[in-house]
Amino acid sequence: MDELLTPEQLAEFLQVSTASLANDRYLGKGPRFIKLGGRVRYRKADVLAHLDENVHTRTDMRVPA
Repeated sequence: MDELLTPEQLAEFLQVSTASLANDRYLGKGPRFIKLGGRVRYRKADVLAHLDENVHTRTDMRVPA
């Protein structure tokens, strides 16, 4: 089973605020997340995949997968 991260744990890992993560969820642009009742959790594999999808070599170009 994949490890689940709380928004607080992910915010610390990414060095962003929990408000930034909440805004990304609202805009649909952050890592995939799971809603369990009223709680939000992130699968570590989804977070790592999201990071891999956003690797750039220049500001106008992503690295091909």
